[in-house]
Amino acid sequence: MSAEGGTKAIVAALAANLGIAASKAVAFAFTGSSSMLAESIHSVADSGNQGLLLLGRKRSERDRTPQHPFGYGRERYFYAFVVAVVLFTVGSAFSLYEGYHKISHPEEVKSPIWAFAVLIIAIVLESFSFRTAIKESNEVRGEQSWWTFIRRAKAPELPVVLLEDLAALVGLILALLGVSMAVATGDGVWDGVGTVAIGLLLGAVATILAIETKSLLIGEGVDPQTERRIIEALESVDEVDHLIHIRTEYMGPDELLIAAKIAVNHDDTAADVARGIDAAEARVRAQIPEAKLIYLEPALDEPSRAHAAEAQPETPASS
Repeated sequence: MSAEGGTKAIVAALAANLGIAASKAVAFAFTGSSSMLAESIHSVADSGNQGLLLLGRKRSERDRTPQHPFGYGRERYFYAFVVAVVLFTVGSAFSLYEGYHKISHPEEVKSPIWAFAVLIIAIVLESFSFRTAIKESNEVRGEQSWWTFIRRAKAPELPVVLLEDLAALVGLILALLGVSMAVATGDGVWDGVGTVAIGLLLGAVATILAIETKSLLIGEGVDPQTERRIIEALESVDEVDHLIHIRTEYMGPDELLIAAKIAVNHDDTAADVARGIDAAEARVRAQIPEAKLIYLEPALDEPSRAHAAEAQPETPASS
């Protein structure tokens, strides 16, 4: 999957969230609604998160150094993980605290027209941001489902923005419902209930993001389909008899490390083996452009795991 794309979605989300955060803060000042305060803090956190994603992308482009010989590609994963932490602590925890406080000490929502106007405007702006994220994601996700795209994407920015925008839209609807119920019933508890619902939503999104980005930080390999393409490319070279074993790992969204042990023909000279390795690397890169680092170790007459399994005699079934 291409690691490109996402910048337009990040910038659109950043612009939308800055405007929304300011309008929500004004609405909170006039209404005293805890849902509006929670949504304002949520938008501030989202704005900071988009800034972190842009920073991570910029820092990941630095050249490799002796101290970091594989470069800085994983900085994008690190900053995406920080986004998940910020979303949980600043967004979810604060909303849950504020919601509990308003349920324990309910207050009447003042000047509700401000809350309704700001929430409707915010929904329109967030919809624009969400639409931009969907459009950019569709350019790279292919035929994958949305859940599969979020789980398998190696570039973290688009999944992060998608989930943040989705959470923001649902959160705005929850805030609108909470304020509406508080105004309709005259009971400020509903405002607190809406705020707690927003906190739970942000906690769920933050947990999903943390799990996915943690997996990328630890190191993920290619999916089974891509691994088969790599193996086919390696074994298509005459000098490669078969693959013995292979390891893959993404060093960054657009840099894949491949380490493999290949069986070569017994009678090949060192020059033949070297030419075969060069040809195998070229064919892999033609199939997988992000395969920037390829290390192939030649060996003689060592069966692969698949060959070894096929060679095992069948164990008689016990009676």
